[in-house]
Amino acid sequence: MTLADFFQPIILSEITSTTDFLNSQLGKTITRYEESFPDLEDADTRPHLAIVGVEEDRAAVNNRGTAKAPNEVRKHLYELYEGDYTLRIVDLGNIKAGARIEDTYAALRNVVEELVKMQIVPVIIGGGQDLTYAQYQGYENLEQKVEVAVIDSRFDLDQESDENTTLNSTTYLNHIILHQPDYLFSLSNIAYQTYLVSKESINMYNKLFFNTMRLGAITGKLDQSEPLIRAADMVSFDMGAIRASEAGGNANATPNGLYGDEACQLARYAGMSDKCSSVGFYEFNPTFDPMGHSAMLVAQMIWCFVDGFYSRKGDAPMYPKSNYIIYRTSLESDDYELVFVKSKKSDRWWMQVPYFGTKSVNERFFLVPCRYEDYQLAVDGEMPDLWWRTHQKLQ
Repeated sequence: MTLADFFQPIILSEITSTTDFLNSQLGKTITRYEESFPDLEDADTRPHLAIVGVEEDRAAVNNRGTAKAPNEVRKHLYELYEGDYTLRIVDLGNIKAGARIEDTYAALRNVVEELVKMQIVPVIIGGGQDLTYAQYQGYENLEQKVEVAVIDSRFDLDQESDENTTLNSTTYLNHIILHQPDYLFSLSNIAYQTYLVSKESINMYNKLFFNTMRLGAITGKLDQSEPLIRAADMVSFDMGAIRASEAGGNANATPNGLYGDEACQLARYAGMSDKCSSVGFYEFNPTFDPMGHSAMLVAQMIWCFVDGFYSRKGDAPMYPKSNYIIYRTSLESDDYELVFVKSKKSDRWWMQVPYFGTKSVNERFFLVPCRYEDYQLAVDGEMPDLWWRTHQKLQ
């Protein structure tokens, strides 16, 4: 079975009446699967990114209709203009809903796995956010620990569930956390709203040393979330994280949430991350978007992700060392010397965290993206919370 077997080709006339795109519009520069499946094998011409539509909404709780999202987003994405870079992106078409929802999950899992192996970043347009689980399963055979960032107003998990709980858009995190084999290293939930999350869920995140960042903590200072996104191998974006006045195309939209430009900036952070190898945009429902504004916003978020991708600095530490500045600090207890790394290319920061049971940075350590504020805390003699959480996970 080849990748082409999972996809239905694009019929452009069913998406838009505009087929004569200008030279710099994405509709002209994106290679589409219309008659023949794009060549993904040639290393010299291999695309950098691949658009993957998923027409599946059976597990989108209270939001049926998201299966229509991919083509509605394409309608507006194709009309956008490319940035100042040579674009190498393909649109592979849509994964049709299988006879069973498990068939759809299996198809997306295989697609993500194959694309990531080829170092092609899948840009997934769903569909319900339960598809995040299939996106995560795509990493199972890649023999690596995975860090996941979810941008959502809620924690999509059920405190009373187990691995046998029905998988849907409100429980998929349970399945990621309990999945065997366990290759989840870290989970970050960004832009959650406290009144939509139970204290039990927050306590569970803390016990597992996962990361959370509530909406109020990043309002007006969106850059505080950048290190969590930069640490992620995969990013999942729930359109319900955006306030209803900005993106009403979601049956579960609420009055509060991110603004449209903030959502675009978070998408750009994901694109800029050297580590991010897949991204998914879920829960957009055209049924509630008669004017097409939400579809336009999703298209612009994808554009920002692509723009961020072509702005990558390739500066994930640590070679060559001449590209970095090393800062060393000692805590008041002198138990550990904290080491920070700053990139000369981007001014971004990382923190060295030794593996459990070691105190010397000359032994094995893990580099975790951090903020300048974490370095300031260490200079003042305080242990950054991010250091402690990461250290506990390295047991």
